[in-house]
Amino acid sequence: MTIPWWAKIAAKLVLSKLPVDYRMWARMGLFRHGDMDTSEYSIRVFKDHVDKAGLTGKMKGLTVMELGPGDSISSAVIAFAHGARAILVDDGMFANPDVDLYFRLQRALKDAGMPAPNLDGCKTIAEILERCGAIYMTEGLKSIKQIDGESVDCIFSQAVLEHVRRHEFQAILAESRRVLRPGGVCTHVVDLSDHLSGGLNNLRFSNKVWESDFFCKSGFYTNRIRFGAMADIFSKAGYLATFKNIERWEKIPTPKKYFDREFEGITDADLCVRCFEVLLVKDGNPDAENNSI
Repeated sequence: MTIPWWAKIAAKLVLSKLPVDYRMWARMGLFRHGDMDTSEYSIRVFKDHVDKAGLTGKMKGLTVMELGPGDSISSAVIAFAHGARAILVDDGMFANPDVDLYFRLQRALKDAGMPAPNLDGCKTIAEILERCGAIYMTEGLKSIKQIDGESVDCIFSQAVLEHVRRHEFQAILAESRRVLRPGGVCTHVVDLSDHLSGGLNNLRFSNKVWESDFFCKSGFYTNRIRFGAMADIFSKAGYLATFKNIERWEKIPTPKKYFDREFEGITDADLCVRCFEVLLVKDGNPDAENNSI
């Protein structure tokens, strides 16, 4: 049975207000923050971003920052296996505290022939982070502002940028650029669908309603920044952006007549962009025309 988008919103609005711990919801399969608590998936995602950043075989001694690690600190363990140090930044403490998860990841890395960290005796994720020389920060933009400038070589995220609060989006990009070393890179996978039904039902609501704390803290929020606007923000933030693997719907998946007036002037071509990958290089000319879009 397929649950309608509006029923998902109604259910999450109600459930998110109940006094239940996030880990309990996650165990029930609700309000999960990605699949980075799965060994094979987390290893593959990390490797994909390393490849996209052009850093394959060049990670030793580097510092990599993950935006939105979600349900695990797996990237800290995997970064160590690549010879790098990880900084994980999220807007809440969502990481699974079960250390068995990371022992399984350790075994998976060994099976893949990688130099996994020695986690013997670790009983908490704090101890695992220390073994890996990693940092886990959980206050979002505030956390990034605490990171030293020009101290990070690569930043990556997997379907996270679309969840950044709209009023913080430009600041997140600016702070990310600040912490990058000259020539540093960001690699992001961005999903512009509504995260409800795989369409654009999130565009039905007014900005006042959608950006309210009531909606934003209910587990289905996306910032609704469309592809063209996001590309413009990247450029103005001082990045040279290269877009790859742009996936498009053949037609707008949700009838445009239902959209809030804010989205009336956006072209059909822009609205049809469902997801994309982008490589952002620091020190790009913010005034240069981007021919990669």
